[in-house]
Amino acid sequence: MEKWNHTLSDFVLLGLFPPNQTGLLLLFLVILIFFLAAVGNLTMIYLIHVDRQLHVPMYFLLSQLSFADLMYISTTVPKMAFNFLSGQKSISFLGCGVQIFFFLTMAASEDLLLASMAYDRYVAICHPLHYPIRMSKRMCVKMIIGSWIIGSINSLAHTVYALHIPYCRSRAIDHFFCDVPAMLSLACLDTWAYEYMVFVSVTLLLLLPFLCITASYGQVLFAVYHMHSKEGRKKAFTTCSTHLTIVTLYYAPFLYTYLRPKSFRSPEEDKILAVFYTILTPMLNPIIYSLRNKEVLGAMTRVFEKFCSMKE
Repeated sequence: MEKWNHTLSDFVLLGLFPPNQTGLLLLFLVILIFFLAAVGNLTMIYLIHVDRQLHVPMYFLLSQLSFADLMYISTTVPKMAFNFLSGQKSISFLGCGVQIFFFLTMAASEDLLLASMAYDRYVAICHPLHYPIRMSKRMCVKMIIGSWIIGSINSLAHTVYALHIPYCRSRAIDHFFCDVPAMLSLACLDTWAYEYMVFVSVTLLLLLPFLCITASYGQVLFAVYHMHSKEGRKKAFTTCSTHLTIVTLYYAPFLYTYLRPKSFRSPEEDKILAVFYTILTPMLNPIIYSLRNKEVLGAMTRVFEKFCSMKE
């Protein structure tokens, strides 16, 4: 077995790419994606903050989704890039715990935020007269706070468990970040009870929201089909297809990874699937929501025109 120069309290991240020129090229591609994701999500947050026409529940939720995506990708990519470029694969015990906590908090919160956005579209299209009551500013704030609180509590439970189980001599995690299921293979005890807890957690915070989102958009599409206004049908269908694209890209690999039995999982497949929900989705979210949304494009135009007028 390979020997790694690290203290007993450190873990080792084996990484995503091989230490050669091909791996370096792929890493630069990931860094580019990270840059695009950071710029895109910061732009969305800024636009929603400064443009009053976007001060509605849907865009408040979207700003929180952008923040979660920004934190999501920042939790994994910088450390992965630093380890690859420096040749050091170690991550401290505390650093691993911090990475687990923020990763799982963002994951669970994003699940609930996506479900809240689906509910917002369902009420807006299927029950427009009830929208001001069901999706009031107060209700929107409750959804946002609830998503972050539930995500943090769930994450704290998993983080505490991961940092308190005993590990054998090998601390080499076959992943590019501290993913708890990948760490369980290094444990010195039977982790069946925790694996059951993971299954329950994923079912409640991932599968259930996904089913609710699917049901909501099913109702929306049915309502859209019976709309008399052609423009209304087009706008509603565009919104639904946009949300469903993101939901599928995010939930499908996540569910496939965490709901499979341990015996059917492989480190290589888990790492490839993780790229979708930790790296690609945070980049695609702002692109899809901006390029396919006339209101966001309009906000961009207004902010740009205001900026140009200030320079003159």
